[in-house]
Amino acid sequence: MNIELSQEATEFGLQARRALESAGGDELVQRAERDPAGRAGLVDPVLRRLGAWELAPREDATELEAAAALCRSAGYWALPYPVAERLARPADADGLIVISTREPVGVVAGLDSGWATITLAEEPGSATARPAETAPRDSAFVTALDVRPARRDPAGDLALGLLLPCWTLLGMLDRAIDLARSHVTVREQFGRTLAEFQGVQFQLTDAAVEHRGVEMLARYALWSFQTGSADAVDDALSLRLAAIEAADIVFRVSHQLHGALGFCDESPLSWLSRYSRPLRRLPTGLSETRDELTRRLGRHGLTGLFSDSVQSKSA
Repeated sequence: MNIELSQEATEFGLQARRALESAGGDELVQRAERDPAGRAGLVDPVLRRLGAWELAPREDATELEAAAALCRSAGYWALPYPVAERLARPADADGLIVISTREPVGVVAGLDSGWATITLAEEPGSATARPAETAPRDSAFVTALDVRPARRDPAGDLALGLLLPCWTLLGMLDRAIDLARSHVTVREQFGRTLAEFQGVQFQLTDAAVEHRGVEMLARYALWSFQTGSADAVDDALSLRLAAIEAADIVFRVSHQLHGALGFCDESPLSWLSRYSRPLRRLPTGLSETRDELTRRLGRHGLTGLFSDSVQSKSA
């Protein structure tokens, strides 16, 4: 089993992060919030130059890894655009949104595209976005969807639709850790940098361990989808559960270390934290994700890294 990203995918993700930084970096989400109608114009040209929409993650393992790396880079800058949803698209739509049947919504306010949907019960549909009822400041571009049943083979939809947004959230955790480390190395208290205090070191260690765990699970879930595993949806759900739990810890630690500054618009952490909410809550939050995973697993549990089936598949 090899859960490392290919060199090509890693390099693509790095170049994507640099391109997005050159296009505005932290300012992209701020500009999109001030001018919601222009958010696609801020981002789409950059992604097209990168060849993002030419990727076929359903068809090629290396391109799937490149798509995951791109989602991670988009998350790093809290990119105000549904990159993961666009990359997960089936052949007959512009993007794919995993929805809750109770309240179908998506981070697609103001985007005039044809969206495919999939429920956790793997019921395919198509959707159009309703006009946003609240400003992006409060909604983070989440809006209600009008969903209609669709005749479409949903194979791979749910696993991929859950998987790629988790890579976006992983990118946000990358940035939150970087911001916290940078902050504690420059801020001083009692004549010492915050990084020198043992309590601060313990907090950062806890956050870093959670972050690293999600990264490893993200790579494993990607490998599971690549190999066509029957457990791909279960693995994607377990990744989502771990990512939500880790996000709670990483953002809590980052905010604690930043203090009041972390909630001010002057701090990138404030924007990052605010725009992580849809990823952490949609289509399900922590409790519902745990319940759904428990329901799917029943009494057989997850396959795991060292089961006989995984060992034989990776041999």
